[in-house]
Amino acid sequence: MADGDASTSTPAVEVRGLRKTYGSLAAVDGVDLTVEPGETFGFLGPNGAGKSTTIKILCTLVAPTGGEARVAGFDVVRDRAEVRRHIGLVFQDTTLDAYLSAELNLRFHAELYGIPRDAVEPRMRQVLEMVGLWERRADKVQNFSGGMKRRLEIARGLMHSPRVLFLDEPTVGLDPQTRASIWEYIEELREREQITIFLTTHYMDEAENCDRIAIMDAGRIVALDTPEALKASVGVDRVRITTADDDAAIAALKERFGLEAAVRDGFVTFGVADGERFVPRLFDELDVPIRSVETTRPSLDDVFLSYTGRTIRDAEATAGDRNRSFMQAARR
Repeated sequence: MADGDASTSTPAVEVRGLRKTYGSLAAVDGVDLTVEPGETFGFLGPNGAGKSTTIKILCTLVAPTGGEARVAGFDVVRDRAEVRRHIGLVFQDTTLDAYLSAELNLRFHAELYGIPRDAVEPRMRQVLEMVGLWERRADKVQNFSGGMKRRLEIARGLMHSPRVLFLDEPTVGLDPQTRASIWEYIEELREREQITIFLTTHYMDEAENCDRIAIMDAGRIVALDTPEALKASVGVDRVRITTADDDAAIAALKERFGLEAAVRDGFVTFGVADGERFVPRLFDELDVPIRSVETTRPSLDDVFLSYTGRTIRDAEATAGDRNRSFMQAARR
């Protein structure tokens, strides 16, 4: 089990110049970051950005091509066994044995990690109660809902008292209500277990729950700070309008106000300081008829757009080719 006397001054995760290439393709391209003990740290980005590959390197499942990384003070290449002893991991896809009960899934995990037999029962009860599944411990996993399976996987990842819990897209495929419930459990677990949470997500609302987030795109970290600081760095409100002629509106916004606009998700979208005060000028001075208008404060999607030139939805749409290229290169 994890060493409870380990120094809290040691970074939970420390990465310098981390790279992972497949031939000429760089899945992870020079990543630097430090995660402090007790943080909830998030990787935000589209599928194919390099988030999951980085997680796999940190969990010793994939060897890096270059750079170095330490987790709980241990090198991921030289000290693989120690890294694995000090981490918990919840994969994006379920790895539970559906034909076994919840209890047997956890007991099997305890055997793998060498948890003393007299410690298994109390620890199992503790983690199952934390995720609200103690009363269902004898039920087979195949009868669980998607949210229950995810909670059980989190409980399994906590069985050996890790110092860092890695969650790779922990709520992917779940409905919004279940996603919110999972996040309540995650926050409670961090407080009760005093552990570091390192997660990946492409959901903007989930990233808001993190103490700090790193925005990742094409294998690189393009921004890293607290959610509020990142949104403040954008410095403009987002205005979205629908018009009778979008192309003419975009040209008029450029000519009349010097604003760069583009059609995104069916709206002519642009950024401007103090959007609410700007809207009356827009109606007075734009020659193209406006059908609707809305203004919003900067969001993490605006941050992603500011740093990458794309919304995360646009990035998701083009991620398939990048992923296929990596898979083909990895097979060679």
